[in-house]
Amino acid sequence: MRKAQINLCHLKRKSIKPVFALSLVTIMSACTLKGTNMQYQEKQLTFDQKGHMLNHTQIFSQDGKWVVYDTRNDDTKIGATPSIEILNIETGEIREIYHTQNQTEFGPGVGAATFSPTEDRVIFIQGIRNADKNRPYDFTRRTGVAIDITNPNQAIFMDARDINAPFTPGALRGGTHAHSWSGDGQYISFTYNDYVMEQLAKTDSSVKDLRTIGVMFPKKVSVKDDGSLENNSGEMFSVLVADVVENPADNTDQIDRAFDECWIGQDGYQKADGSKQPKAIAFQGNVRENGQVKTEVFVVDLPSDLTQFGPDRPLQGTVNKRPYTPAGVSQRRITHLTNGVQGPRHWLRTTPDGSQVIFLSKDTAGFINAFAVNINSGEVKQLTHNQFDMQSGVNISPNGEALAYVAQNSVYVSDIKNNKTEQLTKNFSDTEKPSSAVSWSKDGKSLLYNRMVDGYIQIFRLNLQ
Repeated sequence: MRKAQINLCHLKRKSIKPVFALSLVTIMSACTLKGTNMQYQEKQLTFDQKGHMLNHTQIFSQDGKWVVYDTRNDDTKIGATPSIEILNIETGEIREIYHTQNQTEFGPGVGAATFSPTEDRVIFIQGIRNADKNRPYDFTRRTGVAIDITNPNQAIFMDARDINAPFTPGALRGGTHAHSWSGDGQYISFTYNDYVMEQLAKTDSSVKDLRTIGVMFPKKVSVKDDGSLENNSGEMFSVLVADVVENPADNTDQIDRAFDECWIGQDGYQKADGSKQPKAIAFQGNVRENGQVKTEVFVVDLPSDLTQFGPDRPLQGTVNKRPYTPAGVSQRRITHLTNGVQGPRHWLRTTPDGSQVIFLSKDTAGFINAFAVNINSGEVKQLTHNQFDMQSGVNISPNGEALAYVAQNSVYVSDIKNNKTEQLTKNFSDTEKPSSAVSWSKDGKSLLYNRMVDGYIQIFRLNLQ
């Protein structure tokens, strides 16, 4: 692979390391100087006076030509957001592919859309269809809806929902969120909150609605339609895969919260004994150490059949127990960090081969940087060595050699093979700074991200050529 040729632009800020020759792209850079900051050629792609919010991952269609986004202009307002759109990054064409019915400020709302890596299909959060002032969009009142982009506005309910006892195996009883596709496009992971447990907690103080992690896979699930719009059938069979408990014992691996997960590798990872684990998820879990909450990295290996369950452990749960994990699911903690996972909210990432899980934490100098933990040995190494804090999570380049992220109100790329970092844009003001994760294009030749312009979240493309 031919190395990129990058002009050297002097960076005044002492905390910024000298520019370097990126090995991850096969293209020429177009570095221009603006003031004292290096600036690549940034291009604004959207201009409408509304939001254009990109998800933190999987925003590109399988052919790399389209990106998907929701029309939030405030990341807390999914319930009030009516539409999902796609943008052709070459022609600028915009298509609305879904618009909610009976939309109000209370819901149903849509948001956080991701593209399948293998089909022209997107999945996104949608609030429950009967949302109103008394039953607004909420953590336990949302589900995953898909759209085939060639068939807009034809909602496909992916995860089934059934909040009526005795419940339905393969259906959930609450709300799925932050859907991510496995590398082969067959499975979808999500975070989950349980409506049944939430309601029970109002009368039983020993019960809590604990955020956890689940997956869905192709297998239709039918739920009786009672006319309330609370429940729905689904195209996929859903299960929870992380074990959480109300009161974790101190100095153990028990957790009361599992969140912000990722699929491990493009097709799993190789275990220490040389065998292949084809489906596995890494997630963040909250443990207790000496009475204090700390976030660590966990891995859950998934068996080939997720429909099997153990004695007295029904997948659909009971009226006083959340859904149980399937038989054969194996959960383990892989970090024992001094500071724990820290920094801005971020989803974990892995290298393409699945050998390393990437997370953020404070280094010994007190700065938020990126680290990686070996999935088998638990060995942790620091990937970036910036003398400033990261402001976003990271995304790894298609070839696994570099990280893209936001720091100092600018877009950065770090070569994780050579421990070198490059600033790609100027340092924007707080009202104009990049406001989302930075995503790599399919070919690794450009970056996409959100920035605020005149009060509206817009999409920008940064060409590395």
